[in-house]
Amino acid sequence: MEDNGAAAAAAASATSVPAEKHVAIPAAAAVTTNGGAEEDKEAEDLPPEPALPCGPRKTGLHLFIMNIRSVFKLDELGSEVLRIAVPASLALAADPLASLVDTAFIGRLGSVEIAAVGVSIAIFNQVSKVCIYPLVSVTTSFVAEEDAIISKVIEENSSQDLEKASHVDSETNNLPVAGPDMAACVNSCIPTECTDLSNHGSKKKYIPSVTSALIVGSILGLLQAIFLVFSAKFVLSIMGVKSGSPMQGPAVRYLTIRSLGAPAVLLSLAMQGVFRGFKDTKTPLYATVVGDAANIILDPILMFVCHMGVTGAAVAHVASQYLITLILLCRLVQQVDVIPPSIKSLKFGRFLGCGFLLLARVVAVTFCVTLAASLAARHGPTIMAGFQICCQLWLATSLLADGLAVAGQAVLASAFAKNDKKKVAAATSRVLQLSIVLGMALTVVLGLAMRFGAGIFTKDLPVIEVIHKGIPFVAGTQTINALAFVFDGINFGASDYTYSAYSMVAVASVSIPCLVYLSAHNGFIGIWIALTIYMSLRTIASTWRMGAARGPWKFLRK
Repeated sequence: MEDNGAAAAAAASATSVPAEKHVAIPAAAAVTTNGGAEEDKEAEDLPPEPALPCGPRKTGLHLFIMNIRSVFKLDELGSEVLRIAVPASLALAADPLASLVDTAFIGRLGSVEIAAVGVSIAIFNQVSKVCIYPLVSVTTSFVAEEDAIISKVIEENSSQDLEKASHVDSETNNLPVAGPDMAACVNSCIPTECTDLSNHGSKKKYIPSVTSALIVGSILGLLQAIFLVFSAKFVLSIMGVKSGSPMQGPAVRYLTIRSLGAPAVLLSLAMQGVFRGFKDTKTPLYATVVGDAANIILDPILMFVCHMGVTGAAVAHVASQYLITLILLCRLVQQVDVIPPSIKSLKFGRFLGCGFLLLARVVAVTFCVTLAASLAARHGPTIMAGFQICCQLWLATSLLADGLAVAGQAVLASAFAKNDKKKVAAATSRVLQLSIVLGMALTVVLGLAMRFGAGIFTKDLPVIEVIHKGIPFVAGTQTINALAFVFDGINFGASDYTYSAYSMVAVASVSIPCLVYLSAHNGFIGIWIALTIYMSLRTIASTWRMGAARGPWKFLRK
C-alpha cells in the first residue's frame, strides 16, 4: 500500500503543477447533457432538483428495493445497462465455457489427465488475475472518465484556445472518495495535447489510459510467461502435485505450453478493459467468440487426431488467445491513437497507484481460490477431478453476473464524474436487483444441469458421485456470488478502491483458516462450505459499506 501522504501529494501535484497544461471542464458540463446555452438559462430559472428521488436516508439498504417494479423496465437506464451488460456477460462467459469444452475433451483422456490440467489451469488463471485484474478494473473507469472529459472539452471548446485552460472543474475534483489516499485515483487532469490531436484534424483521439494499459499489460504478460515456464514444477509441488505423482507429467506439460500464451492473455484483457471504458462490449464479444471457436475446433484435432493429448489442448488454447489479441488490437488502433504525444501524458503514477490498491485485493481473492484447488489436489485425483469440474461450472455461470458489474462500473463512473447522485442511486439499485434475479435463475438451471448432465464431462462414476455432492454448494450459492461480483463493479465505479482492498484482506483472513480446517475434517464438502463462507463474507462486506452510507455513499444521508 502506498502511504496516504504520498498519494495525496501525488494528487496535489497532478492538479497544481504550472508547467503542465490541463483541460478545464465548465461547471455546466457536469450537470447538463449537451451544454447548450438555452438549457443553461433555463436551469438558472428552475429550482434545484432534489439530490435523490426519495430524499436523505440513514442507510443505503433501501437501494435493494428502490423502484423494484421497474427492474425489468427498458427505460433509458435499463436500455443502457442491458446494452453494456449482455455482450459483456456473453464475452466473460465465453472463455470459461471454452474451458468447460476443454474439460469435456480432456475428461475423455482419464481422471489423472483432467485432474492434472485442473491444477495447471488454477495456477495459470490465478497468476493471470493477480497480474491483470487491477489493470482491467482501473482501466475501465479511467478510460470512461478520460473519454468523457476529452469529448466534452472538444465539443464545448472547439472554437476556443484550449491552451488557456488550467485544470479540471472543481465539481469533478470533488468526487466522492473512500479516503484522502484515493485522491489521485479519481482526479482526471487531461493534458491539453490529448485534445489538440482531435482539434487539429486528427480523426482519432489519444486517451492516456489506453496506452498505459497496453504497456503495462504487455510487460506483465512477458513476466508471467517467464515465471511460469521456469517454475512450473515448483509451483505445482506447492499446489500438492509432488514428484512421483501421476499428475505431475501432464500438469507440467500443460502449464508450460499454456504459459507461452500469457502475453496474449494479459494484453487482450487489458484491451477488453479499454473497450468497456468506451461502453463497447460488442467488440470484445466478437473477438472472444472467434478465438474460442478456434479453440474448440482445434481441441479434438490436436488431442485425438494428432494424438497430442493434454499438449494439444494447451496449444489450441494458446493459438486462440493470440487470435483474440490480434482482433482486438486491429479494432483498437482504428478507434484511438495509441502512440503517446509525450511520456508525461501517460499518467503512470495515477494509473499504477490505484492498481496497487487493487493488487492487494486480488491477491487475497486468488489466494483463497488457489488454496481451495490445492487442498482438493491433496485428496487425490478423483476428488480433484470432481472439484475441477464443479469449480469450472461455479465460475462460468457466476461470471455472467460480471456483465452487470461491467455495466454498473461504467455507468456509475460516468454518473459520479458528473455528480449525478440520482443516477448513481438508480443505477446501483437496478444492477443489484437484476443480480438477484440472475442468481436465482442460475440456481435452478445449474442445479438441474449438474444433476442430469455430469456425464458430459466424465464417464468416471466416482468422479460423477463427487460432482453430485457439490450441487447444493455450486448451484445454491449463485445468488450470493452474483451479488458479490456486481458489488465489485459498483465499488470500482464509485472509486472505492481502498475499502475494496482492506475489506477483501479481512475476508481472506477469515476464509483461509476455514478452508484449511474444514478441508482437513470434511474433505470435499468442507472445501465447498468454506468457499460458501468466503463468498458470503464478500457480499456482506460490500452490503455493509453501502448500507451504512459510508465512503462514496455518504451522499445518501444528505
